[in-house]
Amino acid sequence: MATDSDRDIVRATEPTTELERLIINDPYRGWLASEGVEIIDEFAFEDLHTVELGPWARKGGKGSVINIPYPMLINDSQLIEISPGGKSEPEHHLYEEVVYVLSGRGATSVWVEDGPKQTFEWTGGSMFTIPLNAWYQNFNASGDEPARYLAVTTAPVALRTYNDPEFIFNNNFIFKGRYGQEETFFSGSGKLFSGRVWQASFLPNVPDMPLYTWEGRGAGGINVMFDMAGNQMKGHVSEFPVGTYKKGHQHGPGAHLLILSGDAGYSLTWTKEDMSDVVKSDWKVGSMVIVPSAGCYHQHFNTGSRRARYLAIGYGSGGEAPGLYAPFAGSGGADVSQKDGGMQVEYEDENPIVLDMFEEECIKHGAMPDMRRYFPARSEYKVTLSN
Repeated sequence: MATDSDRDIVRATEPTTELERLIINDPYRGWLASEGVEIIDEFAFEDLHTVELGPWARKGGKGSVINIPYPMLINDSQLIEISPGGKSEPEHHLYEEVVYVLSGRGATSVWVEDGPKQTFEWTGGSMFTIPLNAWYQNFNASGDEPARYLAVTTAPVALRTYNDPEFIFNNNFIFKGRYGQEETFFSGSGKLFSGRVWQASFLPNVPDMPLYTWEGRGAGGINVMFDMAGNQMKGHVSEFPVGTYKKGHQHGPGAHLLILSGDAGYSLTWTKEDMSDVVKSDWKVGSMVIVPSAGCYHQHFNTGSRRARYLAIGYGSGGEAPGLYAPFAGSGGADVSQKDGGMQVEYEDENPIVLDMFEEECIKHGAMPDMRRYFPARSEYKVTLSN
C-alpha cells in the first residue's frame, strides 16, 4: 500500500521502478493521497470480505483503492464498507463506476440538478452503475451489520487526462444521453439483444441470473454480457461445469474477475510463451483476480464439486452486433483462435502443463477432471484417476 510516508521516501531516493515513478508524478495517485485513502497494489485476493480497510469519510465508513501493480491503469476498484446505519457523502464525478454488492443491504439515491431522486434497494449479489456525473448517495439499511461493495471505476483515466480534481468532482454538465431520469432506469428490468447482451442499469441478483450458451470459450460454458447506461465499462458473467476449464486468452489489463459460486478453483496468469512466469491464484466464493498487465494470458479452472460462476468487470467498447462487442480493452477476438488472428489459445495449442496441473488439482480436491474429450491425442495420465 502506498501512503504519504511512502511518497516521501520515494522522493528522497532516485525512483527505480515504473510504479515508484507513478507514485511521484501521477495526478491520479496525487488525488488518492489527498483523500488519505489506503492503496493496495495487488491483483489477486483470496477473499474480498476479509480485506482490511482504512477510514474513508467520503464513502461513509471504510475503504481502500485497489490498483494492479502496473503503470498503465485503465481502471481501478474501490473496496468500500459502509458502517451500520451509515451513509456516504453525496458526490458526483466525471468517471464511470460499476458497483457489485458483496454483503449487506441498503439503498442508493441518484439525481441530477434539482430533478427528483430515484432510490433503489440492493442486497448482496446486486450490481448497478452510477450514471456518468449524476449525483448519488449510498445508505446502509442495517443498524447492526456493515455493507461492503466493490466499485470498478475509470478514475485513473479521468484524473490523468484532465489533471484537475476540481473539474472531475465539481463539473455540473449533465449527460442526458446517459441518464434521462426514466422511472424504470433502476427498476431491475432489462432488455436482451444480440443473443446474450443484457442491457440494464440495475441487476438485483447476479449470482442467480440466467445465462446463455457461449460455445466459443470452451468446455460447455454459459454466459451473459452487460451494457449499462452507455458505459465504456463493460462486464459479463460466465459459468462452467465441474471438472472443466475455459480456454486461455489475452487482452488488456484491468479486467476484475469476482468468484460468485464454486467451492474450489484457480486462475493462471502468464506472459511468456513457455509459461515460465506463470502465477497460480487459488479462488473460492469472494475471491478476485485482476488481469495484471497488457497482453497477459489468463485462464480459469473449476476443480470443485459445483459449477463455477464469475463476474468480470472492465473497460472496453460495445456495440449492438456481437462482433463489435469487446468486453475489455483490447479484447476484440477474445473468443477467436490466435490461428485466425484472435486472442484465444485453443485447447490443442495450449502448453501440456496446463492439463497436467489441472488434473492434479482436481484429484487434490476430490473432483473428477472432465477434459480429456478435448485432447484425443493425449491418452496418458500424469495422475491416478479413480471413479
